[in-house]
Amino acid sequence: VAKLCVCDLLVAQCDVNCCCDPDCSAADFSLFTTCSVPIVTGDNRLCSQKAAIYSLDVEANPPERIFKLIDQVNPSVFCIHATNYKQALSFSSPEMPTSENFDQLLERFGSATFSAEPDSWNMNTDAQDPSDANETHRYEYGVPIQTADAFLRLPSPVVSSWCSDANPAGFLVNQATKCTRSVSVEKCGNIQAVSVLFYINSGILAVPKSSQMVNITVQSVVVQSLNGMRTLLNDSDVLRLPMILDELCINIVLGVSYHITYTDAGEIIEAAASFVLGAINKEALSIQQSFEISFTQVNTKPVPLSGNPGYVVGLPLRAGFRPQGYPFPVEIFLAAFNTNKYGQLTILQSTSNQDCLAAQGARTPILFGYNMVSGCKLRITAAMKCQPLTQTLLDLLKGQSFPEYVASFGNSQAQDVLDWVPITHLHTSEQRIYNTFQSSCQIPVSLEIEVKWTKYGSLVNPQARIVNVTATITTTTLKQLPSGKDRTIPITSSVVFTDISSPAEPGYKAWPTIDAKLPFDFFFPFV
Repeated sequence: VAKLCVCDLLVAQCDVNCCCDPDCSAADFSLFTTCSVPIVTGDNRLCSQKAAIYSLDVEANPPERIFKLIDQVNPSVFCIHATNYKQALSFSSPEMPTSENFDQLLERFGSATFSAEPDSWNMNTDAQDPSDANETHRYEYGVPIQTADAFLRLPSPVVSSWCSDANPAGFLVNQATKCTRSVSVEKCGNIQAVSVLFYINSGILAVPKSSQMVNITVQSVVVQSLNGMRTLLNDSDVLRLPMILDELCINIVLGVSYHITYTDAGEIIEAAASFVLGAINKEALSIQQSFEISFTQVNTKPVPLSGNPGYVVGLPLRAGFRPQGYPFPVEIFLAAFNTNKYGQLTILQSTSNQDCLAAQGARTPILFGYNMVSGCKLRITAAMKCQPLTQTLLDLLKGQSFPEYVASFGNSQAQDVLDWVPITHLHTSEQRIYNTFQSSCQIPVSLEIEVKWTKYGSLVNPQARIVNVTATITTTTLKQLPSGKDRTIPITSSVVFTDISSPAEPGYKAWPTIDAKLPFDFFFPFV
């Protein structure tokens, strides 16, 4: 590991802040601000291995690099004791193409996807391919969607911002891309990628390697003018192809949005495309195109997911209600109220004037992994009544319909009741006393939401799972103010995310726990 250096990218040159770069001198190290790679190890699945530690001594004059070689012990109960399978320590030499085996190699590796397992090569072309015998004729997550000629294309930028048409659309993988394409008015009729036909001409295979075709229908067409104004056309059935008109090239594709409908058996039954068409003049050398694809299971309502399966940082928490008559039917109603039509857990949204009464109804979704604080100020006068004020503040803090459940996973379905975590409600009281009312009045002044989550599933690719949600309402006591006087009090909302799967702090003793199944390929390629 002392010779390994993943940040050494420049040949015969010192990489900035790369403390393991052998090309760097002591003078170079003195100019570093940090070590971009502080520790270098081998296979992290080994029970014990050497680790190279790099750091900077900034107190030295000039600053120096510090290198240590230590023995690192893997705390996991599942680790590899010895790498005794020698064949797995090197790659086998690939078969070189010759005039005799070229056709076989082309048939094996010439398609968009292939298997590199040498034992599965079938030299007898008349025999049935074992991989085909066990293949299930259904789409699975991430598998490229096949068409009559290749696969459904979703152009995207690869190395630069220019569009590459070689990006396949994966089944159940919602994507949104933007890229730049070179165009000209004189050649716009010959550029396939700006024509509607390029995106709907080839039908989609209902299941992989089948003869059943699903045609892509045009769902809607929006025309965008040169100044950016968009108009929805009523006659979307009329095919509009690029053409030159008054020194303009019209009907060029600026955006495509695919919507795929599938069954729970992994079969595509419907495909629709919505287009944004525009125009360019002679001065235009390039256009920016946008592409989207989304999926909806048949006989279900499309609800945005926040991960698949675990939550993704930055996406909203999904929430809902349990219907009356539970457990008949067994399902969760996704919250659908006011601006929260997608079933999201929300908190009070701060406004510029900080007026609580003006902020009623303004909500913002709680995003997974983001600690949030919001609030406003409430001006209380002697004329205000206790009960209406209390209800107003509750509606302000919790919204008109506060959900009862939060989805434990980003893709939890409404019918899977065990995948939904009930929200625990707590109440606390402050010692502060505001002299406002003749008799004491308890009003809510803050809402604190704590979301506890853990890493779940594979040790290699853990998924974020919510295990507990607590909503705490804090109240304070008010007493009567003199007539004509007023007082301003702060109202706050906060959200805190706590990772309960992280290790215990130093100094605390904790028994190791296992909340994951061993991945099926954990010991691969070792025996």
